[in-house]
Amino acid sequence: MATQTPDNLSKQAYEEKVKAQLDKLNAQIDEMKAKAQQAKADTEIEYHSQIEELTAKRDAAVNKLEELQKAGEDAWKDIQTGFEQAWKDLETSFNNAVKKFQ
Repeated sequence: MATQTPDNLSKQAYEEKVKAQLDKLNAQIDEMKAKAQQAKADTEIEYHSQIEELTAKRDAAVNKLEELQKAGEDAWKDIQTGFEQAWKDLETSFNNAVKKFQ
């Protein structure tokens, strides 16, 4: 799920890559929700806590993507840095949650 991109990647290509990664993550979050519904009550609470954290971090990444989409061609590289950090936070949290529930 790394989002490191070469400098020559276009804004549109980068946006498409990010959208694909967010779609994949949304599917994985949905899968976690399904597992949470099947879990025992105490485990379900932990699943929901992790899902809330992931959802908040995903929303932060989506907000950065929206900023990126609104940015002009000259400014989008500056916003990319903020998105990369938001994505890294999201990815770390997601990987930790997956490990916790394996």
